[in-house]
Amino acid sequence: MLELFGVWCIVLLTLSIFSYLYGDNPFYKAAEHIFVGVSAGYIFTITFWDTIWPNLFGRLIPSYVQAGFEFDISYLFPLFLGIFMLFRLSKKYDWLSRISIAYIVGMMAGLKFYVFLNSNLLNQIKSSTVNISGSYFSIINEVIILIGVISGLVYFFFSKEHTGIIGKVSRVGVYFLMIKFGASFGFAVMGRISLLIGRFEELIDYSNVEYFYATPIILIFMIIVLTYWSFTNKDLKENN
Repeated sequence: MLELFGVWCIVLLTLSIFSYLYGDNPFYKAAEHIFVGVSAGYIFTITFWDTIWPNLFGRLIPSYVQAGFEFDISYLFPLFLGIFMLFRLSKKYDWLSRISIAYIVGMMAGLKFYVFLNSNLLNQIKSSTVNISGSYFSIINEVIILIGVISGLVYFFFSKEHTGIIGKVSRVGVYFLMIKFGASFGFAVMGRISLLIGRFEELIDYSNVEYFYATPIILIFMIIVLTYWSFTNKDLKENN
């Protein structure tokens, strides 16, 4: 019974999201609010029980939490910062939340800078080198990558007007950038199409007698309700 109820909820929410193709309507708004609310609650629960509870309280009250850590008084500092964040809801004491925000922004900026420098910049420089001892195909591939990197950097060099040889090189950089953006967009579209096909397959599977024809029944119900809502909404606009 619970499985059948879950199937009907899945079909209703899926078709409610698809109903946005018709326009902004109550079904879509309800599904959107449910998705945001459930996602926020789920993320909060996972974050609390998987991160805050074992890593924070597991060090402040190890005898109770028993997460395998020893008592560490220094973890009172992140506890106070977390409490200060809650004062964001107070107009009188919201200045306390700025301490937490400043710490988080500063710390994350330093960490992200190191990660970006190590994983993006240094790896990009390393990947742009040409290994002349490699195979003929690999050398050609590495030369193309080197040309793309240099021409792409020249395109974003705005201290000098893009004329002459600089303009031609930057033009080559534009071609590389467009190829990159096109490939990224195509990859994203293929991923979304794959998800769409998966949703359609589930809707088709839930159309049989085993699930009491969930998809066609809910689809017909939504069409009737949206038709009535459309005419009602139209009349209200005309009266106003």
